[in-house]
Amino acid sequence: MGGDFAPGNVVAGALEALRESRHRFTVALVGPQERIEQELRQQPDLADLATVLHAPEVIEMHDSPTAALKAKKDSSISVGLRAHKEGRAHAFVSAGNTGAVLSASTLILGRLKGVGRPTIGALLPTEQSPCLLLDAGANVDCRARHLFEFAVMGSVYLHEILGIHRPRVGLLNIGEEQSKGTQVVVEAFGLLQKSGLKFIGNIEGRDILKGRADVAVCDGFVGNTLLKFGESIPAFLKARFTLYAAQSLRAKVIGLIARNSLRSVMKEMDYQEHGGVPILGVQGVSIIGHGGSTPKAIKNMVVRAEEMIRKQVHSRIQETLRDHYG
Repeated sequence: MGGDFAPGNVVAGALEALRESRHRFTVALVGPQERIEQELRQQPDLADLATVLHAPEVIEMHDSPTAALKAKKDSSISVGLRAHKEGRAHAFVSAGNTGAVLSASTLILGRLKGVGRPTIGALLPTEQSPCLLLDAGANVDCRARHLFEFAVMGSVYLHEILGIHRPRVGLLNIGEEQSKGTQVVVEAFGLLQKSGLKFIGNIEGRDILKGRADVAVCDGFVGNTLLKFGESIPAFLKARFTLYAAQSLRAKVIGLIARNSLRSVMKEMDYQEHGGVPILGVQGVSIIGHGGSTPKAIKNMVVRAEEMIRKQVHSRIQETLRDHYG
């Protein structure tokens, strides 16, 4: 029931994931049974491949996460995550209230041992391979140890999901010098410098799109601000491109020629391609999607969840924290 266009987009995206999966996994749709079954009837050829978990309550986007979790114990978020906790599902995916999904994932699934704060990661396009931004909004106020944990979890995630052997970790700062930034960031620099990670030092905002780091570490206030700014770039470029094409016939012709190249560039910056962002540091697989998620975005969230299960990302994070970082 999460997102601006639920349950329609969610059901359509989940069924599309099933269509492409060739029976690698099954899907349980969580929410008011009658509403979900009404959507399923529109795709009868796939309806039998999905099961329904009845959850009569819905946590809305405007609800306070903590209050809603206490008041709505039978919400689709709570019911779905309890199914994951109890082993009736191996992963949880939602495009609903981000704060509620994060809080419920932490409370119901629990944190991995050695993790002080679970984190949300977001993949950003660069001139090279994508850069994983941690934290993307889960933790506004962080300690140095939390930033260090983000770096560990991000490195494991990229190694398992993208196959990067030793991801380059950069600490997002206002300058490259070790003494720059807040006391927390300076302390985090010291922790990362002593770690076994491939720490490349401080990086600045301009270094991310250049692809200088594979993992960019920062607190959630900085990360979410950066992420929201990045999300505005495609719409801005489209608007500027349209204005340019309207200037003259010559500009319009150039615009038509360049249109396919522009679409290719925009595709790399489209959140739908990645679907959602994982919550790293909880005992399970929980993925949060954009509130405006399309069926395509939902499909890619489900596919990413299956990949995280198959590659046992959360177990790898636990092992790395235990064996190498105390």
